[in-house]
Amino acid sequence: MSRFLKTENYLNKLAENSYKAIDEGVYNNAKYDYCGHEPISMRKSILSCPHAPLITEIKFASPSKGRIVAETNDAISRPIDLATNMVGSGAVGLSIVTQPNLFRGSPEYLGMIRKTVAVPLLMKDIIVSDIQIDSAKRMGADCILLIKSIFDSNLTEGSIEKLADYANKKGVQVVFEVHNEQEFREVLNSLIDPRQNLIGINNRDLNDLNVDIATTMNLLKKVDKRGHIIISESGISKAEEIQQLKKAGADAFLIGTSIMESSDLASKVAELYLSV
Repeated sequence: MSRFLKTENYLNKLAENSYKAIDEGVYNNAKYDYCGHEPISMRKSILSCPHAPLITEIKFASPSKGRIVAETNDAISRPIDLATNMVGSGAVGLSIVTQPNLFRGSPEYLGMIRKTVAVPLLMKDIIVSDIQIDSAKRMGADCILLIKSIFDSNLTEGSIEKLADYANKKGVQVVFEVHNEQEFREVLNSLIDPRQNLIGINNRDLNDLNVDIATTMNLLKKVDKRGHIIISESGISKAEEIQQLKKAGADAFLIGTSIMESSDLASKVAELYLSV
């Protein structure tokens, strides 16, 4: 039985799938233990990048696109190869999708990749519980994503402040994801310690899945980011778009689908990395 009454609501669906994964023990993987891992600062990696700071994403499916990499493609079984190619081509950080039910991700990918690269890793998931934060720490994540709209819809086991504090005490940075002006202002006013956390502006509206990169530009035009590191997320595929977003005030760019779909992943990453 669903934990939520309005299962047709997309935010509910996202949260429901996270609870399902928790109940199935997805986040209890004991194969890896990086609790002694010295955290790598995503903030410092972004600020020290001489070109376009790219956080490239390893994901094999999404609710909006379905399968991004065909089942017959060897990349589906080689997240380590993807990670090394992305980092070797200029990515300053990696976003690893770990949600299994809608995105075909796995926390195990995070553990596999942690062994291989020396850049900060973002555990990309729909975080609803501290169980997932414990998993992030154990798998070697340096950052987690907390989606404000999920918390504002009361779909989590704790407040966004509580889970952010829990992560920070474990040495894990938080990317607070916002989509609209109200969320952005609320995060700026009450949640962010700029020395260890970041703000992601998602160009995808999680209510209807529509994407518009002008979302980032419009929010930064309306609201002073107050020196915080801003990551523009979703819908970015061209060097020109990165240039526009950079000019608007975005500091880094989280890019997944357009890179994963590319026939020459390394060249695509290098092209975007050198765009500014």
